[in-house]
Amino acid sequence: MLTKDKIMETKVNIRGACCLWALVSFFSIITLSGCAQPVKHVDDYNAEIVISWNQKIMAIAVAEDGLLTLKGVRTASMMHIAMHDALNAIAPKYSHYALRSKESAANPIASVAQAAYEVAINQYPDKQKELNQELHLWMSSLKNDKSKQAGIALGKASAASILQKRSNDRWNGEVDYTWHPIAPGVYAEFNEHSGTPEGFVFGAGWAAAKPFMLKDPSQFRSPSPPGIGSEEYTRAFNEVKEAGRFQSDSRTQDQAHMAMWWKDFCENSHNRLARHLVAAENLNLWDGARTFALLNMAIYDAYVNVFDNKFFYNHWRPYTAIRGAANDGNPNTEPEMDWNNLHKHTYAFPSYPSAHGCASAAAMTTMANTLGVGNEYSFTMTTEEVDRAGPMSEKVKMAPPARSFDSFSDAALEAAMSRVYLGIHFRYDSEEGYKLGKQVGEYAVRNFLNPLH
Repeated sequence: MLTKDKIMETKVNIRGACCLWALVSFFSIITLSGCAQPVKHVDDYNAEIVISWNQKIMAIAVAEDGLLTLKGVRTASMMHIAMHDALNAIAPKYSHYALRSKESAANPIASVAQAAYEVAINQYPDKQKELNQELHLWMSSLKNDKSKQAGIALGKASAASILQKRSNDRWNGEVDYTWHPIAPGVYAEFNEHSGTPEGFVFGAGWAAAKPFMLKDPSQFRSPSPPGIGSEEYTRAFNEVKEAGRFQSDSRTQDQAHMAMWWKDFCENSHNRLARHLVAAENLNLWDGARTFALLNMAIYDAYVNVFDNKFFYNHWRPYTAIRGAANDGNPNTEPEMDWNNLHKHTYAFPSYPSAHGCASAAAMTTMANTLGVGNEYSFTMTTEEVDRAGPMSEKVKMAPPARSFDSFSDAALEAAMSRVYLGIHFRYDSEEGYKLGKQVGEYAVRNFLNPLH
């Protein structure tokens, strides 16, 4: 039988047990909270590290081969993919490209720095000193804890994943080019104007490289160029003959500036623009990494796709067409045997469509869709100097060094049309190159590194 004292003792014991449970629970929560990793908020990290690594890798690429191979833009693509995938393993915001992983405990800065370094050193092992310096710049300020070590491991895994995925992509493959019999509209050699060895054709291997995003190099096919006897061809012939000649009465001073200013290769000028705009728009680290990854993949795929088109059509250059017009079968085209273009150089590969117009349109379309500003966006783009003639020729300063635009599409179209005033492309080359590049860019942003929510 329970006495009053027993009942009181039981209540005290229950009350004491409850207090003890509450006390244990409180300290457990405190302890667990102290051990838990802080939630990663993507807006707490800016894109400075991505911008810095982009500038470093582009400078190395320019110094090594003047961007005359796909190596630079391929490396930039892989590097930024590795960064992107590492970040989205920590805090998923966009779909991955190569690495499938979850590592919420990793330090974002450590993971991005290590991912960039691993790709860069793999592609440019002779640049170990300056790449080590760049890595140290970002790692030295981080606390040497488990989060940093997890970030390093994640960065290495992400780099290894994309390097493995692209290990047999034929970026530097060689393809034999078969010269076609000389005929109206057919690409013909002009090594005296291109400054290349006899029998040399540039870029045939590019058409066989594996794209990053397109299903194959021929995914987008431009329509056939106009027939040599057509009115469209005649208009384009006469336009480039006058507006693109070395000394032109019809080309304005601004058009001449445009022609020379846009000569900088797209992977150089458009990455430089992206660095400026990503900083100006204060993109976070995740958004910045995605922008650079899509940008460089789009430029790479644009080159592959446009060179596939070039060698499919094998269309002649204005230099050949104007000098050989007496034999083109078109009574409305007049030959000019000593005709030369504005910069006295023609690149040694077929004309149609324009590679420059294609790459620029792909890049500008990508930026319009990743920077969060849309296409109708005013910006200024700077190019300090360009080659006076062909690649590796002496540099000429641009005065002024900047041009301004009201939209990304306006800039891309100007880049394409600049080649007419330079005298190296027909108008239809430039227009179709622009259209082709826009297709590549739209395909990229529609199908890769998409928002998860």
